[in-house]
Amino acid sequence: MVDAWLPYGKTEVCARIPTRNSLGSIEPKEKAGVEDATAEIKRALNEPIGTARLKEIAKAGDTVAIVVDDATRATPSYLMLGPLLDELNEAGVNDQDITVIFGCGMHRPVTEQEKQELLGKEALERIKAVSHDHNAEDQVFLGETSYGTKVSVNKVFADANVKILAGDVNLHYYAGYGGGRKGVLPAVASKESIQQNHALLLSAKATTGNLEENPVHDDMTQAAKMAKVDFILNIVTNSKNELVKAFAGDLEQAFLEGTKLVDEMYKVPLEKRANIVVVSAGGHPFDINLFQASKALYNALDAVKRNGVIILVAECAEGHGNDVFFEWMNKFTELRHVEREIKRHFVMGGHKAYYLLKALNKVNIILVSVMPDYYAVNTFKLRTSKAMNDAMLDAFELAGKNAKVWVMPHGNVTLPVFQSTEQDETD
Repeated sequence: MVDAWLPYGKTEVCARIPTRNSLGSIEPKEKAGVEDATAEIKRALNEPIGTARLKEIAKAGDTVAIVVDDATRATPSYLMLGPLLDELNEAGVNDQDITVIFGCGMHRPVTEQEKQELLGKEALERIKAVSHDHNAEDQVFLGETSYGTKVSVNKVFADANVKILAGDVNLHYYAGYGGGRKGVLPAVASKESIQQNHALLLSAKATTGNLEENPVHDDMTQAAKMAKVDFILNIVTNSKNELVKAFAGDLEQAFLEGTKLVDEMYKVPLEKRANIVVVSAGGHPFDINLFQASKALYNALDAVKRNGVIILVAECAEGHGNDVFFEWMNKFTELRHVEREIKRHFVMGGHKAYYLLKALNKVNIILVSVMPDYYAVNTFKLRTSKAMNDAMLDAFELAGKNAKVWVMPHGNVTLPVFQSTEQDETD
């Protein structure tokens, strides 16, 4: 037997796979974290790509807004904030003129405890930190993109003399990649702006790891340019959330350099698809709810044969995580109905129903979680198992005793890329 350990909440579970069935593990091409994360971030700030140094951009008397990720991301913002504050202080900017904005998009606000965890107690004592509210009435309208998206953003951000985006570059299932321009749209944008942008995800080019002719990415970039972002600091981490490299400078150039490293680490060429893929959402906080955990499910799709089985290992301690996702999965049973609704009136959260139904059209999905079966089965149309071994038995029952199995321990950050051959998908 092959024992495969997979992150689950703040612990791990073990999948036991007969040796003859195992194809192995699909994992990132890991790079070690740097020994001194602060030194690496300072290096990036000292060597900006495509811009002057931040301390040459900012000056005494300026108000500064720094957008960071919210609690649904594992981004170690505390690593970036200290060096950013030091650089701004060198330019003569006072701490009281600096505001950190948690780029919540349409997620819930960050709690006081989460603020400390995300930024660190010392930094939090120095500067103001607020959560973006996508429903706020005082947002500033910046204009309209070529895709028709009306761009309105957080007033504190819009009014700042210097605008900085701090985040991590990673794979994203319809924007292509996280990081860079996403620090404006959706992070600090209005509900309407986010909904109009995300409705573009129906495009065949809006896929994981793709920026070319991707309308979601193009639209986000136009919005960030309208916002006149002055400087970004983006990092790439390994699956242990250790800093591998930092990229600072121009909104587009620094971000694109980050995507090259992400490709190198997280795109995994695959010559053979499996009948069964066991995928973990990556543990806490990536599996805090089904809304977040389902990203790993989409990443796993290219590794499994049609009519195969995906076992999604995700604790989902907070349940489904989004009311619209829940409502749309109750309301719509067919993918074409969701597509029609997205075109007519996109509502944030509905896109998750689209992707889940799209996945269910290709494969059987077994969820290993603490979510009540009543919701997981009846609403989200998933098979369920409370124990990993029961899920494996169910999967072999569906796929056959000779089924081949891939394991993806870090499905949230790993993208198998199937290399097309003449292999028969029905084998």
